[in-house]
Amino acid sequence: MSTETATFGAGCFWGVEYVFERVPGVVATEVGYAGGHTENPTYREVCGHGTGHAEVLKVEFDPQVVTFDQLLEVFWAMHDPTQVNRQGPDVGDQYRSAIFTSSDEQQRAAEASRERAQARIGRPIATEIAPAGPFYPAEDYHQRYYDKNGHEPYCHVIPWGTLRELGLVESKA
Repeated sequence: MSTETATFGAGCFWGVEYVFERVPGVVATEVGYAGGHTENPTYREVCGHGTGHAEVLKVEFDPQVVTFDQLLEVFWAMHDPTQVNRQGPDVGDQYRSAIFTSSDEQQRAAEASRERAQARIGRPIATEIAPAGPFYPAEDYHQRYYDKNGHEPYCHVIPWGTLRELGLVESKA
């Protein structure tokens, strides 16, 4: 199986991971930090707003099962891309909406997807789209946080109905 990677920032990375783990074709996820200027930042440093990093999720996926365009639809549906440096109650530059692309093809697809989303949403989209730079894994206690701690996501509201209508999520027991 040949896989690809995609990196998304859509607020608190715990909720982003929780959703993408449930998309058929996603084979692995890892929460971390991207888009900043400090090497190997810690969670405390990222939350201190001095590193420039966003909380992100790196997604490894099988493009024979789920396409990058489909993952982009999940991304747009799972958060409010019009909010600047926040998602719901989470405020700060680390919670910004971002797509970090791993190829020119992904860059073009993300930009086209943003235009389609903009036509649907109506308010100005604040999502950053940029080539992926270094990705730094978050501390172990952040990985699969909700699954480890046995509760449903509370970082931001996840529109399960919309995602199910798109046929892009399934329940995991």
